[in-house]
Amino acid sequence: MTEDLFRSDAYLRECAAKVLRIDENGIVLDRTVFYPLGGGQAGDAGSLDGPDGLAVAIADTRKAKDAEGKPTADILHVPAPGQESTLAKLQVGDTVTARIDWERRHKLMRFHTATHLLCHLVPQPVDGCSITPEYARLDFHMTDALDKDALSAGLARLVAEAHPLLVGAISDADLDANPALVKSMSVQPPRGTGQVRTIRIGGDGAQAHVDFQPCGGTHVANTREIGPVVVSKIEKKSARTRRVVLGWGAEGAPELQ
Repeated sequence: MTEDLFRSDAYLRECAAKVLRIDENGIVLDRTVFYPLGGGQAGDAGSLDGPDGLAVAIADTRKAKDAEGKPTADILHVPAPGQESTLAKLQVGDTVTARIDWERRHKLMRFHTATHLLCHLVPQPVDGCSITPEYARLDFHMTDALDKDALSAGLARLVAEAHPLLVGAISDADLDANPALVKSMSVQPPRGTGQVRTIRIGGDGAQAHVDFQPCGGTHVANTREIGPVVVSKIEKKSARTRRVVLGWGAEGAPELQ
């Protein structure tokens, strides 16, 4: 089992960890800051730095699966190709420093939070999602047309309003009693502990929240940190699906925290 440190603190860039398993699928650690592919968000990249200058480049991160193909509690760090001689020196029981590619992760955090803002602007069920460092997209289950400029303006407003994000949790029973909180038609929030992680944007004091939904992904602490993001494309994917693609704006990225 891998302790997922990114769930409680998305800003952790590295951690010390022990190697539990090495096989053809990847490297399993006892704890990690690496986010595995899930919920539409790409898996992290980075490096595992071990004893005597050993350094393994990690190209991707995935959830391990059992013999039936079901996700387990282990997280696989997938090495980049061509490192056979380096991997041969890494042993089970070694202590390594797991370091994420922070610039890449920060882009994923900014885009993931922006997709939650988009859910506020387009209050329709989501039936597809992809979050990468260079673009993000949501597929909305709807028939009405969407206005690209209006959505870009709405995103800019919500970013500038500097809404704080709060990571919380609700019980499985509360989620079952409020199924509308899950906005995705195809991806269910992580379960198994009796508590489901939630992300709330805004809603301090008497102010109504901007968005509230179960989510296991990584996010920025405040919408201002998203920086300039725009709707780069809107596509009609089917009679009942409208795809909204987000890209980076032209003003540059905010300073990394």
